[in-house]
Amino acid sequence: MPEQVLIVEDDAGIRDLLRDELEAEGLSVLDSETLQQARELLNGHHVDLLITDLRLPDGSGQELLREQVGDDAAPAALVITAFGGVRDAVAALKLGADDFLTKPLDPDHFLLTVQRLLEHRRLRNELTRYRSLTDGESFHGMYGSSPGMRRLFEQIELIAEGEGAVLVLGESGTGKELVARALHAGSSRADGPFVAVNCAGIPGELMESEFFGHVAGAFTGARNSHAGLFRQADGGTLLLDEIGEMPLNLQAKLLRVLEEGRIRPVGASGEEEVDVRIVAATNRDVRGQVKAGDLREDLYFRLETFAIEIPPLRERGDDRELLASRFLREFAARQERSIEGFDPAALALIQRYPFPGNVRELRNVIERAVLFCRGNEIRPEDLPARLRGEDGGDLGVPEGAGPFGDMPTLETLQQRYARYVLSHTGGNKKQAAAILGVTRSTLYRWLDRPEAADSGR
Repeated sequence: MPEQVLIVEDDAGIRDLLRDELEAEGLSVLDSETLQQARELLNGHHVDLLITDLRLPDGSGQELLREQVGDDAAPAALVITAFGGVRDAVAALKLGADDFLTKPLDPDHFLLTVQRLLEHRRLRNELTRYRSLTDGESFHGMYGSSPGMRRLFEQIELIAEGEGAVLVLGESGTGKELVARALHAGSSRADGPFVAVNCAGIPGELMESEFFGHVAGAFTGARNSHAGLFRQADGGTLLLDEIGEMPLNLQAKLLRVLEEGRIRPVGASGEEEVDVRIVAATNRDVRGQVKAGDLREDLYFRLETFAIEIPPLRERGDDRELLASRFLREFAARQERSIEGFDPAALALIQRYPFPGNVRELRNVIERAVLFCRGNEIRPEDLPARLRGEDGGDLGVPEGAGPFGDMPTLETLQQRYARYVLSHTGGNKKQAAAILGVTRSTLYRWLDRPEAADSGR
């Protein structure tokens, strides 16, 4: 939509001249010859620039300016006055006018002034928008105004009041631990401990002891007793991330804890009561895991009573800009850089890129951009090549690949992309896993698979 200008001038000749000049510049123009008509147009239309004479048949243009004071959405204002009215024009500046011109007008000077005032207003609006994005209140450390995030916040508030186990579903990097912490903070257990553990990060042979504890002498090397994660979380909340990585025999014991509230430490002769709310999280297809036999069906049914699904970043609309702006402010402050915002082209790339690694990947992208930025705003060249579509990421899908026969499998593409990202991080597996949005153990598993000689079948 073109920017809109309102001309308030009782001299028809000047009014028509200004209209012609502005429309030739591609601007939309409204005009009025009286104060009353101008008020009606301002009330009924969005106006970016007000151009007003000071002397009008039914009052003074200063009255329009006075009525706009304190309105953040007020248009920029240019006052036109006869040469002898400079004192009045100065008074108008004190009321909030941005500039003034004297008659007779020089068309070139007039247009330059108009463009300058419109550009200033655009920058002012952008600054206001940026502040609104970065100064908004968080919901337990989460930010978002998209419909999906509003629904998520409502679900968290409702489910937090309960006591049952919760299943949090979402792709890697969407913030599952933040959701678990929000559930804890909003519950009656908020003063109790919050303990988080990634099931994929614990060796299978140690998992039972880590979860339920052990008594001294329970096994070789167990010189002292160990309380275990359930005992550490007693009276609070225990987050079990990547629940599908838990061995089936331990899943059965977890189900018993959920049903009875009791644990048996390794080597102990009796059971102990624990009061723990379980929040299980996964980025996997849980129904597929149940079908494959990797997740017990009875455990799944117990967990999915209170299931929360976090929307991926690509489905969150303007939340990408909101989060990018907050991360920019965070990293600019941390690196002591004076960066005001994003070049429009850079922001367009951020809005277009799907962010398979979700919020975690966006955060990494902005941290990198702040480091690479040499001006006062983030530009496209400060962003990773993949956002600009210049990464040359050939994953080996042949051009015009025929029906199925020549196409690599999804597993092969997954491994190729993992190796590609790893090459761009200089072999840093921790950083590569963060970009991919997976755990390091998952990355190791992908890399350890022999690349199928790719029959593609």
